[in-house]
Amino acid sequence: MLCSLRVENFAVIEHVEIEFGPALNVITGETGAGKSLLVEAMMAVLGERASSDSVRSGARRAVIEATFNVEGNQHVQRLLSEHDYQNAEPSVLILRREIGQSSSRAFINDSPAPLQLVRQLGDLLVDFHGQHEHQSLLKVALHRVLLDTIGGLDRLVAQYRQTYDMLSAQIAQYNELREREHQLRNERDWKRMLLDELEAIAPEDGEKQALEAELRRIENSEQLFEGSSSIYTLLYGGELSVHDLLVRARNLAEQLASFDEAFRNAAAELRDLVIRCDELAKDIQRYNAQLEFSPERSLQIRERLAQLARLEKRYGSITSAIEARERFRRELELIENFDSELAHLRDSIAARRRELGILGERLSTKRKHVAERVERSIAQILSRLGMHDATFQVSLSRQPIASPSIEDRVAEVDGLFYHAYEHGLDDVAFFISTNPGEPPGPLERIVSGGEASRVMLALKTILAKSDRLPILIFDEIDTGISGRIAHRVGVALEELGAYHQVIAITHNPQIAARGQTHIVVEKFSDGQRTTVRARKVSGAARIEEIAKLIAGENISDGARKTARELLEDSPTVHPSS
Repeated sequence: MLCSLRVENFAVIEHVEIEFGPALNVITGETGAGKSLLVEAMMAVLGERASSDSVRSGARRAVIEATFNVEGNQHVQRLLSEHDYQNAEPSVLILRREIGQSSSRAFINDSPAPLQLVRQLGDLLVDFHGQHEHQSLLKVALHRVLLDTIGGLDRLVAQYRQTYDMLSAQIAQYNELREREHQLRNERDWKRMLLDELEAIAPEDGEKQALEAELRRIENSEQLFEGSSSIYTLLYGGELSVHDLLVRARNLAEQLASFDEAFRNAAAELRDLVIRCDELAKDIQRYNAQLEFSPERSLQIRERLAQLARLEKRYGSITSAIEARERFRRELELIENFDSELAHLRDSIAARRRELGILGERLSTKRKHVAERVERSIAQILSRLGMHDATFQVSLSRQPIASPSIEDRVAEVDGLFYHAYEHGLDDVAFFISTNPGEPPGPLERIVSGGEASRVMLALKTILAKSDRLPILIFDEIDTGISGRIAHRVGVALEELGAYHQVIAITHNPQIAARGQTHIVVEKFSDGQRTTVRARKVSGAARIEEIAKLIAGENISDGARKTARELLEDSPTVHPSS
């Protein structure tokens, strides 16, 4: 819910701070008092465009700050988490908009934020219905979303969407293959030549390093031979070899160990050294015996390294050359089997279209049942709101396609093809007739402001248990209605407040009397500057304000009595509150 709104230096508003309550909040005031400015400020802080002209004369910038309680709103919490805008208090969301003479900035929880993200949050938090604006329920594109929300069809839609995405991926794969066909066929001979070269050279990972090491051994074989021979002589083959000296030391230590136990460890270690020296000498002898100098092998290695160098120059590395060899093999194999691969994809697309048709039919059947329930419920609510002759209709239609191409996203149902959307096979639209004898027409073509407001209210009422629209703002929903109908609209708004926070800007006393929180907007002028003030009213002050809506500035005792009766008529509002 919207907890508070602070507006500074916005148009003629110098400073206004409003605290809102849960359920139904009503805002009243004379025409031109500044109620519309509060609405503009709310829209600006929620990401709508704001002009520098809205900055109060003489001020450097306008500041609008809204504090929300978003506890339990998983959609908002997820969006904040995805963009790292978590607050110290997770249930609190603070949006701030600063509008300067040349630019504006937006903040989420005191951190700078892109306006687009703020607008996304606004869409998740507030639904606005103004007399002269299209709002979400008038957008045909959203009618399907609303129907699915009422019916709880999100899981079935998600299952359908998964198959739709798979079909889209297969069509994209088919198109990509067809686009590559000409290119691959033109490149076939060139790639065959490159592959033949790679297969003839047959490079291997790590081969270059191994060959370079072998070449170093061959080129230094004479030094290796002489050096290893010298080491063997020192260790084992000379008259005073290390081996002989170690044997003498071992024998002496064993003799001493017979006299003193302290020499046993020394004798054991010397025995190990004799063995290790013997083994090392034999290893070096074997190494020496295997050394050979082969000019022919040196030449072979140099030629092989030259081949690998050419591959490195062309492909960047031996690893890349090996990857290219595998890629050329696949592409040439694809060219050779192009027709069969395309046929396989066509069969897969056809099977996926049939699967999509089954899921789309199941979804359409569910939607028809939900649509019947919605039509009955909306008709009942409109009747309560004084539109006894109104007929509400949910239209479900499909777009048939006689001969779809392989690129078309269609679903097959009993041998017939229909255009497939990512959300199903149905075009969903709301139709209404408000006068007897007239056929239902598109909802957005309703011309009467009063009728439009009541239809919107009926739709929002049936959606009340959905968390899609947690805060509802109605700007002058009382347009075109009065008396008995206004009373019913007020009752409906009050009932809607049981599920949502509702903010209603009204001139109607019957509606104003139903609010749990009543805010009055007033404009003052000292002859030089004009300013706007907003205050909560209760008790006698509230009776005065509702009486003012009834009688104007010259309030009579009769108007006060009527105001008191209106407040007493509300089960959730007491005249003293």
